Order: sequence, then C-alpha cells, then structure tokens
Amino acid sequence: MKQQDMNFNTILIIDDDQVNRKILAKIFLKSYVIREAANGKEGLAEVMKNRQQLCAILLDMVMPEMNGLEVLRRLKKMKVLEEIPVFLITAEHAGEVVREAYRLGVMDVIAKPVVPYVVQRRVQSIIELFVTRKHMHNVIEMQSSELVQQAERIARLNRGMIEALSAAIEFRNEESGEHVNRIATITKIMLENTDFGEGLSPQEIDNISLAAIMHDVGKIVIPDAILTKPGKLTPEEYEIMKTHTTQGGVLLKSIPQMKESEIYEYAWDIACHHHERWDGNGYPDHLCGDEISLWAQIVSLADVYDALSSPRVYKKAFPRNKVLEIIWSGGCGVFNPQLLNCFSTVEEQISEIYRPTI
Repeated sequence: MKQQDMNFNTILIIDDDQVNRKILAKIFLKSYVIREAANGKEGLAEVMKNRQQLCAILLDMVMPEMNGLEVLRRLKKMKVLEEIPVFLITAEHAGEVVREAYRLGVMDVIAKPVVPYVVQRRVQSIIELFVTRKHMHNVIEMQSSELVQQAERIARLNRGMIEALSAAIEFRNEESGEHVNRIATITKIMLENTDFGEGLSPQEIDNISLAAIMHDVGKIVIPDAILTKPGKLTPEEYEIMKTHTTQGGVLLKSIPQMKESEIYEYAWDIACHHHERWDGNGYPDHLCGDEISLWAQIVSLADVYDALSSPRVYKKAFPRNKVLEIIWSGGCGVFNPQLLNCFSTVEEQISEIYRPTI
C-alpha cells in the first residue's frame, strides 16, 4: 500500500527524550510523514491539529506534565482510540501499567530499548488494518445511490475486509491462516449436518461460518512475545492473552462497515464468547448454559478440537483418540452435552480435514 497516496499517512511520536524520538522516526521515515511532541500536552495538541492525517501514535509512558496513561485516558475520551491505533512504548514492566494500558484501548505495548525491525513489523501490521478500514469507508461513501448496486458493492467489500482481517492475524501468528479456515469448515459441517443447525437458512449458515473466521481477530493486538511464546504463559501473560476476546469485539465494533453487515452480530458474539464454557467457568463474561449462543458454542468446541489436533509453537499435534479423550473428559472445559452428542455424529467427517497431519 502506497502511504503517500493516502490522506492518513502521518505517525505521531510523543516522547520527552529527543534521542528516542529520532530513533523511532528513523524506523518509519521512508514510508510516513513523522510528527513529534516532547510531552503529553504537546502530543494532544498535535492530535487535535492533525487527527485526520494520523495513522498511528507512538506514545512514551514516563513524561513530564502528563504521562502516557493520562494521555491514553484523554484520547479515549476524545474517541481517538476508535480510529487511530496507539502503541505505548515504555521501559516499565509493572503488570498494572500494562493491564491499564490495554483496558484503556492501547493496541500494543512495546518494551524499551526498542528493536527497530520488531517495532516496524508490529506497528505496520496494525496500520495496514486501520488504513484498509478507512479506505473501505471512503470507497463506500462514493458508491452509487442505486440500492441493488450498493448492496452488491457492500457485500464484496465486507468479504474483502474479512479476508484482510484474517490475513492480518496470519501475519502475526503463522498458524492462524489455516486455523481460521478449518474453524469455518467445522462450523459449517456442524450447522449443515446436526440438530444445531435446525431452523437456520443456508444463507444464515454461510454467514455464521464466515463470521467464525474472525473468532481470533483480537489476537492482532496481543504482543508477539506472548502470542508466539513456545512455553507456558505466566499468569500475567495469560490474562493479557485472554483479552483477545474483548479486544476482538472492540475491533469489530469499531469498523462501521462491519456493523452494517449481516454477519456482524455473529462475528462480534463469536469473537467475544468463543472461550465461554457450559458450566460458567469460561471467559470473559462467565456465561453459563444457554446464555452462550449456539454459534459461539460450536466455534468454542471447534477451536479446542483444532488446537489439540494441530501442531502449535508450544506442542505437537495430539492423535485423534487423545483429542477425543481430552474433550469428552472435560480437559479443556465443560461443553454442552447436546453439542458433544451432535459433534460425535460428524467428528469422523471433520477428522478428514486433519488426515495428512494426524
């Protein structure tokens, strides 16, 4: 994507250390217009003045007059975080600071001293996602007023947006590309061939299966060090990883065209609730029983089945009999007994997806 062709091609660096500003500016200078601010108050003034041109904000934590968290609070109140990704760059590693930053809506927390190629990759992937969103918004605004043509155009753009979101995840997490397609396939098999799809039209089944692709979209905001960690996550890291559910919901909700799509309600619900469990011991809302939608239940089970059946950075794929033993024994949480019964009737068909690797 040619940044110079876009109106929103400016990165704002807010840091009281001039050397740090120059280091960060050098990383992005070839592709973006760079603006700098020496403290939080100056940074907010720059945001007010250049809001329509900004595609990212790199924000230091410790600054005079106004620290990074206070700047984040002001940006949240101004609804800037809904349209511009903000990255907190800090040498502080206190868990409370990280949690508060993510709660406020920061896209990522990058530790100092920065590693240029790491910062470039993490920031660039998020910028491309937001630029795509804004570009789609501009395209839709220029569409013909003729109703049929507009509906067809929006449908094509929505599908392209979904593919762009999935590609962004794949860029961050190398197994996610195949993973999301398998989840969509399993979801469709369940809805087309079991009682869980009873009463749903073919179009509704297609919409739910397409929405399932975006179940892990919130992982785009999880730091690489956690997302691709080969070992067990610490309790603090696990809490951050769990935020991919709510962050996914926030991200989908922030895209106007997605909210107008017929798959939005499914996608939002699945992104937020695919880690809920039948007994209420899931997250983030501890939903219980039928409080969990049938599509979130299906994607939840499909996600576990795929995770166990596929190699990951931290484990090898389990054999099929072991996968089923873990699921039916509640080793990955409690599922709806009716869902498990339905799943058992199509599991052999689903297992064919993994035939080359298990």
